[in-house]
Amino acid sequence: MGRAFEYRKATKLKRWGHMARTFTKLGKEITIAARDGGPDPDMNPRLRVLIQQCKKENMPKENIERAIKKATDKSSEGYKEINYEGYGPHGIAIFVETATDNNMRTVANIRSYFTKHGGSLGTQGCLQFLFDRKSVFTVAPKEGIDLDELELELIDYGVDELEQDEDGNIIIYGDFSSYSQIQKYLEENGFEINSAEFVRIPNDQKTLTDEQRESVQKLIDKIEEDEDVQNVFTNMAD
Repeated sequence: MGRAFEYRKATKLKRWGHMARTFTKLGKEITIAARDGGPDPDMNPRLRVLIQQCKKENMPKENIERAIKKATDKSSEGYKEINYEGYGPHGIAIFVETATDNNMRTVANIRSYFTKHGGSLGTQGCLQFLFDRKSVFTVAPKEGIDLDELELELIDYGVDELEQDEDGNIIIYGDFSSYSQIQKYLEENGFEINSAEFVRIPNDQKTLTDEQRESVQKLIDKIEEDEDVQNVFTNMAD
């Protein structure tokens, strides 16, 4: 298995295991996608695949419609995507992605989590060099597909790695900027997209002892509990 696959497998966020939090996260992503690309899924590829993902997560239709409406509601302040970067205990790099309607609240909370758990919040951009940002698609297996041939074909669309998980799903990793063209290829060639997301994969991982890992994990858990937090990425080895 490749570096990207192993990292993603090892860093599944626990918040995705909780239905309410999953709905909250997807709802914010839908609002942002509808705001940036328009409320019509036929004209907005990002919104279209998010709605498909919501259906697979059994997210109620009214939740989806409410999230789209929020993007076009002029009386609503809406969400801003803001990243926070810092170091946890033992020098572990922590990259936090948020979607918030109150930046003052969010930055105060994130800073307090770092401070109380032996870390320090850094300046924006201080960790950019440590992570590669990737587009990740998970698609259902398709009869008669040769993975090696598919990978070769997708290279022209910005894909740099392709793996298959234990359930047979095909996981496709590509450049962040190649999201739209990868999605277009998959849709035009009849692939069923189970999920599509952006991840930050560390260039190098840091190994800790079990005791050290526990102290870092306490900080990560606290950050992930915050409703404004969408994703947390670190360079801590599994």
